[in-house]
Amino acid sequence: MNTSTADHKVVHYGGCHCGAVQFEFLAPPNITVIDCNCSVCSMSGFLHLIVDANDFSLLSGDKILTSYTFNTQTAQHLFCSSCGIKSFYIPRSHPNAYSVNARCVKRGSVTRMNIEAFDGVNWEESIVGLRS
Repeated sequence: MNTSTADHKVVHYGGCHCGAVQFEFLAPPNITVIDCNCSVCSMSGFLHLIVDANDFSLLSGDKILTSYTFNTQTAQHLFCSSCGIKSFYIPRSHPNAYSVNARCVKRGSVTRMNIEAFDGVNWEESIVGLRS
């Protein structure tokens, strides 16, 4: 991947706690993440950064990832089967993208992080605004 593009994206790196899952993605250095209050996000502390699938590359760990689905079975919640960390997943809201856990991004490439609340408890009503 290039280290920057014309739209001011930079390469960010991330992964799980044990290091078995590693990835890179393109995003601006100033990011806005989503803090969802649904049951799975609030229990895990996941901060969502939506990344287009074309801007995401899994570098290692494809064989150690395990998947969890619930409710509509659409979102693919991916966990490292060694350390249990969900560093990214395929969200129901953006099936052609990845949701990266901003807490799993390595330090140094993010210069500012804005956190926006999302009412995941009322997901069906709230998702309309997120997709627009």
